[in-house]
Amino acid sequence: MAAILQASSGPCSSFVPEITRRSGNYHPSIWGDQFLAYNSFDPAKTDANTEEHFHQLKEEVKKMLVEAAPNQQLNLIDDIQRLGVAYHFEAEIGAALQRMNVIFQENDDDLHTVSLRFRLLRQHGYNVSSDVFRKFMDHNGKFKECLISDPRGMLSLYEATHFRVHGEDILEDALEFTTSHLERLKSHLKNPLAAQVVRALKYPIHKGLNRLGARHYISIYQEDDSHNKVLLNFAKLDFNLLQKMHQGELGHITRWWKKLNFAKKLPFTRDRVVECYFWILGVYFEPQYLTARRFLTRVIYLASMIDDIYDVYGTLEELLAFTDAIERWDISTIDHLPEYMRVCYQALFDLYSETEEEMTKAGRPSYRLQYAKDSFKELCRAYLAEAKWLHDGFVPKIEEYMPVAMLSGAYKMLTTNSFVGMGDVVTKEAFDWVFSDPLIVKAASVICRLTDDMVGHEFEHKREHIDSAVEIYMKQYGVTKQETYAEFRKQITNAWKDMNQECQRSTAVEMPLLTRVFNLARVINLLYDEEDGYTKSSTRTKDFITSVLIDAVRI
Repeated sequence: MAAILQASSGPCSSFVPEITRRSGNYHPSIWGDQFLAYNSFDPAKTDANTEEHFHQLKEEVKKMLVEAAPNQQLNLIDDIQRLGVAYHFEAEIGAALQRMNVIFQENDDDLHTVSLRFRLLRQHGYNVSSDVFRKFMDHNGKFKECLISDPRGMLSLYEATHFRVHGEDILEDALEFTTSHLERLKSHLKNPLAAQVVRALKYPIHKGLNRLGARHYISIYQEDDSHNKVLLNFAKLDFNLLQKMHQGELGHITRWWKKLNFAKKLPFTRDRVVECYFWILGVYFEPQYLTARRFLTRVIYLASMIDDIYDVYGTLEELLAFTDAIERWDISTIDHLPEYMRVCYQALFDLYSETEEEMTKAGRPSYRLQYAKDSFKELCRAYLAEAKWLHDGFVPKIEEYMPVAMLSGAYKMLTTNSFVGMGDVVTKEAFDWVFSDPLIVKAASVICRLTDDMVGHEFEHKREHIDSAVEIYMKQYGVTKQETYAEFRKQITNAWKDMNQECQRSTAVEMPLLTRVFNLARVINLLYDEEDGYTKSSTRTKDFITSVLIDAVRI
């Protein structure tokens, strides 16, 4: 944000300030115009034969699910969920789990069955006691060594531990017990169980994304000799139909992106529209959320652009003007902005105005967009606070940094905006709930901020940048980077427990809304695993996107 004064030529000598801009040195889009070719696709308008076959398979799966014996039904629900088709059978699964919760079989001594039932019930918000696992412990309070000979049961117990809340020492012990033994056993197991164990140790079910998880589990499930052919065929067909729909949506969004021409107009920003769509696909993939996805993808893309304006390019004077324009939310303020800011402000203003018109036509209340705008204003205030810290050379204490940085991580804003395009499950009370800073949203914001800072701070400090949580904590407490990472991982673990706890106890909002918050945390957990997979999207993230949005499943 420094300025260099240079003498101008001409008969009258004067000084004209030349602004020195910073650069993030971000790589350009790796996708180019690839997705422009995709047109909108409606799964309901498939050819007659495919549609008939699809519905026939669906009815067969539903019949199996309803008529299955309790333990068989339990495993069937798990397979249906992991294959990514549970959204077709929500009523049947809900009814089955409600019965299981009422008649919890205390006398069941099979580790896999007890662990799976516990996991599925907790996943759906039932407050099942972890004492169900005490039967698997010896008189010294340790898990019985004989359990090691049951790797399937050990894997199920491991997956169940990720639903633990604060104070559940038995699940802490179970996590340590299963992790250590599964790490040792994984090289001695045969597929498909070996592949499941390797995957779980890296990506537990509870922290995974639906589409990526479904794609992987389809390949695992078909290797299992006991797989159900009807369910497998239905899952493959459903995955490919959804993929075509998602490709069409991304084509629509890519045409919007192409028209904006931000790659040329704002070349200093991260041009990541495809990655943004993948991010939001992790928040909701189901067909009924098409409108919500289109809106939220464009919101996160513009937020990313604006983040780079505050973080990399803008002068403090420019950022003050831009923040004021956002606060006013009035298109006439655009005249007071520099040209590069105008294109971004115009795009943001148009997106919210057009969405508001669409909501009004659909009979949705206008207050949704007001809450969404207010959350974006709050985000920009946080961006500005960090820009001022950099300008003033101010290094905050970690207690000062985190409240601001949790907002600038954008997860409160994204949670609020994720509700806008959803259905009647969203009420005014739901938006008031988000703005009351509930524990689950705070926890997701902690996961976002600390994960981001750990993987990104060294890259960001290659240019002028404020200290991240890592540097601040190291300086404040006189500890090493590795000690700081260890402390932050503890805080992230506790944040997941907070989120689990809120899902078991929350009566403030419906589970579909809590799921959006959870899914936002899951995306961060994946994309920012060991590296910033959003900023540096040309390797691992590219593979994720290819598997979900480009390569179809072989039928």
